[in-house]
Amino acid sequence: MSRASEPELLVLHAVRVLGTGDDDAVAERSGVVAAVARELLLDLEASGHVTWAEFAGAGGWSLTERGRGEDERRLAAELAADPTGRAAAVVHDALTAFAPLNDRLLRACTDWQLRPADDGRLGVNDHRDASWDGRVLDELAAAVDGVRPVLAALAGELARFAGYDRRLDDALAAARAGDGARVAGVGATSVHGVWMELHEDLLATAGVPRGSGVPGS
Repeated sequence: MSRASEPELLVLHAVRVLGTGDDDAVAERSGVVAAVARELLLDLEASGHVTWAEFAGAGGWSLTERGRGEDERRLAAELAADPTGRAAAVVHDALTAFAPLNDRLLRACTDWQLRPADDGRLGVNDHRDASWDGRVLDELAAAVDGVRPVLAALAGELARFAGYDRRLDDALAAARAGDGARVAGVGATSVHGVWMELHEDLLATAGVPRGSGVPGS
């Protein structure tokens, strides 16, 4: 049976996965009611786990080092609370399965931004070659299709992994409909943005540092 995470962990972890986000973004990402998420963010700020910063009129929450450590502790405790050990096994299997899909998606995102010019050198993709862009979108779709069983297995153990497939599908559909920013644009509404959130979520849950040499890191 899928395990529902505690609201405070959901909010804390949402800040980590987002990198930075305002109240609304954290509430939406965590799935916690906005008013409750706001109270939890203030509690986390008081305990030194998150901090608020503003720049050029925009602001957002981010984790402190103490908050990152607390997130890691709570994630590990969540897995350890499963007496069967199945949740931990599914998470680590998912990270292994994710690795080649991640390589495939990142290559596709690079191809969306760059393509060979007539002289063979790489240049900025001006998106005038419909066949090139169509192939890239097909590659993105293949990576998204490949990650579906991984997400299903994860969501079957930890409810907070539900929804990634829908968000990836929404972004991909918008990209196919002509909104190029939904491929690799900045923010959580692009295929790349959702995928990066998933990658961070998976690494954090597995307790694997990024770039550690472990497959999928």
